[in-house]
Amino acid sequence: MSMYLSSIVKSGLTWIDDEEEKEFIWSEASRRLSERCGRTAMGEITRRWPCRGSEQPNEFELIIREPPLTGDSLGHKTWGSSYVLARHLPQLTSTSLARLFAESQKESRLTVLELGSGTGLLGIAAAALWKVDIVMSDLPEIMANLHHNADANRSVVESLGGSLNDGALTWGSTSKGEVDQALFGEKNQFKIVLAADPMYDDIHPVLLAGAFSEHLSFDSDSRAVVMVPLRDETTRNLLKTFRASMEAGPDVLQCIEEGTLDGQDDWGEGDDSSLISCWWGVFARTQANA
Repeated sequence: MSMYLSSIVKSGLTWIDDEEEKEFIWSEASRRLSERCGRTAMGEITRRWPCRGSEQPNEFELIIREPPLTGDSLGHKTWGSSYVLARHLPQLTSTSLARLFAESQKESRLTVLELGSGTGLLGIAAAALWKVDIVMSDLPEIMANLHHNADANRSVVESLGGSLNDGALTWGSTSKGEVDQALFGEKNQFKIVLAADPMYDDIHPVLLAGAFSEHLSFDSDSRAVVMVPLRDETTRNLLKTFRASMEAGPDVLQCIEEGTLDGQDDWGEGDDSSLISCWWGVFARTQANA
């Protein structure tokens, strides 16, 4: 297929008289060829992600824009594990997070934080599926696209009973430009904190554990929910370091439930998405720290 597409790009298409039609064919062939060379070769794309909750008879779609990937701007990519965890959210409300959601119906509405939101798929899905207030966060340079996606899906989310907010949050930083003080100036305010595929550098496990410790409420029912794709030995080691960091120091966050779910990753080269196993864990504060 790649050779066929390449031949079209190289061809003068002399049998076609209409110049606009030629340009369209060249453009489409070039785009399809880029897609088969991996995500980094593609320009801006917009994807539609179908979702359905346990209490929602009809499926709804979230529209997520992904700008071109440049340098290390990995937050502009929608990672497969975000969708895997998004689809698992309804089950969590009847299992791991059941007590927390039951109490929220009697008391105040839940506000949930997502760390490293990227394009926002997980956070936006959580707002719609859980009918909660979601605050999404990421590095300052990721925020423009994240805010765009929040706006693009706001009407759908609000029609289903949720709400969206977003702001910059750089783990380990206190600088005004890197942390939205209006949203994150108060520490330990969120009873649920989410993160999916948040680590791709050796410094991230410790920083991520610190972010959970800093923003997860001290309420005994508060929970941190994390998903990490087990792509290779590198991601397995990042997960191992992260779990050790969560249980280190005086402010212990302990994994109380875990499992794996299968998903697809379209990162890299080749024509097909690759099947990956995604580890998920639910963390709680120990009794001494709650």
